[in-house]
Amino acid sequence: VIGGGIVGLATALKLSRACPRARITVLEKEPGVGRHQTGNNSGVLHCGLYYQPGSVKARMAVEGIEEMVRFCGDHGIAHEVCGKIVVAVDQVEVPRLKNLQQRGRDNGLKGLQWLGPEAMREIEPHVAGVAALRVPQEGIVDFPEVARTMVRLLDESGHLVVCNAEVIQLRPVNGGWVAMTPANEYEADFLINCGGLHCDRISRLAGEKPETRIIPFRGEYFEIKPERQHLVNHLIYPTPDPKFPFLGVHYTRMIHGGIEAGPNAVLAFAREGYKLSDIEPMDLFDALTFPGLWKFLAKHPSLALHELLRSMSKTLFTKTLQRLVPEIQSDDLIPGGAGVRAQAMSLEGELVQDFALLERPNALHVLNAPSPAATASLAIGGEIARRVSARMTGH
Repeated sequence: VIGGGIVGLATALKLSRACPRARITVLEKEPGVGRHQTGNNSGVLHCGLYYQPGSVKARMAVEGIEEMVRFCGDHGIAHEVCGKIVVAVDQVEVPRLKNLQQRGRDNGLKGLQWLGPEAMREIEPHVAGVAALRVPQEGIVDFPEVARTMVRLLDESGHLVVCNAEVIQLRPVNGGWVAMTPANEYEADFLINCGGLHCDRISRLAGEKPETRIIPFRGEYFEIKPERQHLVNHLIYPTPDPKFPFLGVHYTRMIHGGIEAGPNAVLAFAREGYKLSDIEPMDLFDALTFPGLWKFLAKHPSLALHELLRSMSKTLFTKTLQRLVPEIQSDDLIPGGAGVRAQAMSLEGELVQDFALLERPNALHVLNAPSPAATASLAIGGEIARRVSARMTGH
């Protein structure tokens, strides 16, 4: 398994149970696991509200959150099913919120509640808006701790998680593969690519020619100063605009304390570009020579410009946050962390919305697994394990 993020580790864990005689090795290029998307997201357990009914993403989010909550309970990992509200700030957004409610019902969510202004302010006294949808199954969790627990379970079962092992070459051998890393070579009958931000490149090392490319979008966060954290109780999200591919900035209570506000979505100049100053020439060249990116920017010029300006202006960021919580002031915000989303984009300039798995007789490539992949990781891992064990046992 290439990639020691939460999806790679969950896949290895599920495989260890589906194929008890298999010996599994996870290769991770960083000094520790979960250093990228797993450790730099908002820590939200997404329950499947937003995703197209019938999509793999919708099914796995609904299955995945239940499994992840059980996993956290079984292993004493910090988590809380605290619920969230999605807010319509004006009447224009009400029909969109109604559609979202129906989508959630179609996806099998339980306990969705339509709230008027008074009811929503009982939950979040400082929120603005004309209506809200309460989503009780949503929660927060410590994903890095989930990843560390998965490593421990793999270790106890006799499987290997090798860090500082960047795969620089893949060579087909005897119907299987040899993975070359700077320190060692690893031979296997079956290859699973869970490379996240680098999954398309790893697939090319294996001889694939994926039509999609990972375009890295950085999401930047502010944290709310301790003395102003009373303005937010749990999770407050805006009603997303279906014309745009991102959810919009929101408020998240974090599992170990504190409130985060964000993220925006700006093109990162490096696949691991957590700061504006992080530039990796090959990554930038990869993005700028991909026709899909230019088509995407031509379709969404105002969105792209607004996100860039908001990244550079705390005042603009604050104005967006004030739509949900008007009392928030620029002085209440201190710079927080940032994450980079591994988002596959098509040649036509569309963001690939669903999870994407590419199967071969001796390999499986996860070519798109952005949010809610962390929440759904055990469900994704289970799906991969079923497919791989069927191939290996011939059933």
